[in-house]
Amino acid sequence: MTIAAPQPRVLADVVAQTWVRNLVLVAGGAAFVGLAAQIAIPLPFTPVPLTLQTFAVLLTGAALGSLRGVLSMTLYAVAGIVGVPWFAEGSSGFSAPSFGYILGFILAAFIVGRIAEHGATRSVPRTAGLMVVGNLVIYAVGVTWLKVAIDVDWATAIALGLTPFLVGDAIKIASAAGLLPLTWTGLRKAGLIR
Repeated sequence: MTIAAPQPRVLADVVAQTWVRNLVLVAGGAAFVGLAAQIAIPLPFTPVPLTLQTFAVLLTGAALGSLRGVLSMTLYAVAGIVGVPWFAEGSSGFSAPSFGYILGFILAAFIVGRIAEHGATRSVPRTAGLMVVGNLVIYAVGVTWLKVAIDVDWATAIALGLTPFLVGDAIKIASAAGLLPLTWTGLRKAGLIR
């Protein structure tokens, strides 16, 4: 009788057998989001720039799982608050009208990670649904913060903080929906998982 190792629930489980590897994954996830934030296009009609942050956050949460995902996004937020210039466009601190999105990253990483732990990243449709859920969480927190920060009504906050980003988010969702299941397939073909 042989004892089989448990199957990985998220992609990080394939390599995260030690606490050092887990720390590297958490730090790497934060750095990935920090780098993605630097790919930013300022939009003249809104204080929220167009970035690749949400793509990186949702991929990180889905790949790392709930605990590592939350730790990674918390590290990203705390480091940015204390001065690491890795928020959008090299900014830091928490006074920006778009800071609510960063808080939303933490909650989204937890929810996306938790759902991913139940196999939601192994097929294109389920991954796409997972990414939609994550985006909704980020928008819920981000748009609420934006509304309060610039003292506007809900319609204006949505027009400034959600509507301009829907097409870009659809592209990011489609990319993630293909990338994550493809990675699982590659790991299976390489014999790293069953």
